[in-house]
Amino acid sequence: MTACSPPADELGLLLDRARTWAADGHRLALATVVRTWGSAPRRVGSLLLVRDDGLFEGSVSGGCVEGAVIAAAQHRIAGGGGEVLTFGVANETAWDVGLACGGEIAILVQAVDESGFPPDLFARMAEARAAGQAVTLAADFATGRTVERKAGESDAADFVHRFDPPRRLLLVGAVHIAQALAPLAAMLGFSPFIVDPRGAFAAGPRFAGFAVDDRWPDEALDDWKPDSATAVVTLTHDPKLDDVALVRALQSPAFYIASLGSRKTHAARLERLAALGFGADDLSRIHGPAGLDIGAANPAEIALSVAAQMVAAWRKRP
Repeated sequence: MTACSPPADELGLLLDRARTWAADGHRLALATVVRTWGSAPRRVGSLLLVRDDGLFEGSVSGGCVEGAVIAAAQHRIAGGGGEVLTFGVANETAWDVGLACGGEIAILVQAVDESGFPPDLFARMAEARAAGQAVTLAADFATGRTVERKAGESDAADFVHRFDPPRRLLLVGAVHIAQALAPLAAMLGFSPFIVDPRGAFAAGPRFAGFAVDDRWPDEALDDWKPDSATAVVTLTHDPKLDDVALVRALQSPAFYIASLGSRKTHAARLERLAALGFGADDLSRIHGPAGLDIGAANPAEIALSVAAQMVAAWRKRP
């Protein structure tokens, strides 16, 4: 059995809506969180897509200011261009729309047209995500227009944001910890992929809702192609399975690589990988033993420690 297709994440759903709504003849506007201060409800880069009849996809505040932003978006659909709206507890308007969490947010609202957010950028973002690549967009507040920033470009812009590929977690070993880690990762926004050629481990209802790939890990990872938004975690304790997966992971730009096992087991693992030609910088990428030290004592707690370390690695990226 091979891995199932990952579910669409938040950005993936928004891009699907943009394509469908545009094909149906709707005019659109896009709202983007461009700055936050204090206890802001959504991160910079969060998106809200609004169509001409008021339907929307995404969120820029978790519901606090969506009504005001949707009204501004419909104004932009009619008039084109873009504008920056600021909401916070210091503003009387902010209390009216419900942002009472103590923070402030600035939101760029643009028409989805050549005067604001060019429609081709949606296709470019979808294309890059399918290829496991990031896209960097740059917006000018004075003109209200967004463009793609190519690698090496450094022209001044009021807002620059990198949109990463969909986050994935590649799990080697259909073991008890994977049973807990796969659904936890899915709740955190990662698409889990599980590989284990040992048929008995994937049999029955142990991984209901998740397909288990029965190929050898190196073959599966060659197909899955770990990218900069991919985490790879090996769980089998078997060098025949874990080592070949770690070789492929170290040859990739995966942002997080971890392997289960004791310190003694990990030391022996590093010796084997060093004998294959990997240097100290390569080997330092492997978190071993996997997970944060929280005193985990059962599979669910170990899964929690690994998930926490994985999220920390993601948030600390440059």
